[in-house]
Amino acid sequence: MALQRMLSGDPSRSSKLYLAIGVLSLAKAIAVRNDNERFRRELVDAGLYLGIGLVLRQYSQMKAEKRSQLESQLPDWVASGTGSQSSGLRSRAKRRLS
Repeated sequence: MALQRMLSGDPSRSSKLYLAIGVLSLAKAIAVRNDNERFRRELVDAGLYLGIGLVLRQYSQMKAEKRSQLESQLPDWVASGTGSQSSGLRSRAKRRLS
C-alpha cells in the first residue's frame, strides 16, 4: 500500500484496522508457537501491523490538533454562518483544511 494512500482518508479508522490485524496476528503467533519459523514470521507480521497502527494513531491525533489549531485562528467572520458569502468562505476553508 502506498504511503500517500495510507495517510489519506481517515487515519483514525485505518489505525484501528491495523491494530486489529496486529492483535489477530499476535493471537495466531501464540497459536503456532510450537513451529519456530512460522511463530517468528507471525511475530514479525504482528509487530509490523501494530507499529503501523500506532503510527497512524499518532498521525491522526496530530492532524486533529493541527486542524483545531488552524480553525481557532480563523477570524469570526469566516467561521460564522451569517451571509451567503461567509458560508462560501467557510466551505472553501473546510475543503482546504481537510
